[in-house]
Amino acid sequence: MDAPIPTPAPIDLDTWPRRQHFDHYRRRVPCTYAMTVEVDVTTFAAALRRSPRKSYLAQVWALATVVNRHEEFRMCLTDSGDPAVWPVVHPAFTVFNPERETFACVWAPYDPDFGTFHDTAAPLLAEHSRATDFFPQGDPPPNTFDVSSLPWASFTGFTLNIRDGWDHLAPIFTLGRYTEREGRLLLPLSVQIHHAAADGFHTARLTNDLQTLLAAPTWL
Repeated sequence: MDAPIPTPAPIDLDTWPRRQHFDHYRRRVPCTYAMTVEVDVTTFAAALRRSPRKSYLAQVWALATVVNRHEEFRMCLTDSGDPAVWPVVHPAFTVFNPERETFACVWAPYDPDFGTFHDTAAPLLAEHSRATDFFPQGDPPPNTFDVSSLPWASFTGFTLNIRDGWDHLAPIFTLGRYTEREGRLLLPLSVQIHHAAADGFHTARLTNDLQTLLAAPTWL
């Protein structure tokens, strides 16, 4: 799948409020952090039961929508190592092959219209459900972020340990299996973040935006 690769816009370091924070967490104390939340998907899941569309792709699209709202989750590094922001980022997501017990990573171009995104992404799930290559479409474009799904287990914490990952500023999301509690359906979601790109405030805002989007799924 071909898509034009945009040019990231460099951040003006002279006026950027997080310049010192970026320098600290990128060079002096490089670190990442993970936050796991339970997202209430009661209304979202009910709407999907009345829809022919795939819940996984709806989750992926919702994540891509809130990610694209905020510059801190579209960050990358220029060749000189300075921070820049992609104008748009696309989701790369896993597709499980049950026969091989392996997964492939595919990507689809983000579209603000869920129906358009779904019509492009759904055939990818069918086409690559038995893929033997890790990246059956070839290398994803540089302006992607990763989503994986663990539908076999619910969890209250999930952390990735990325060796030498200090240049990876894009968020990484992991989805778990729904769990029911007190009549509500909850979705475990882990967000892995580079602290140079975003603080806890930004990640909490992101997950709150996601909760709001899934609580009013008229876009389905």
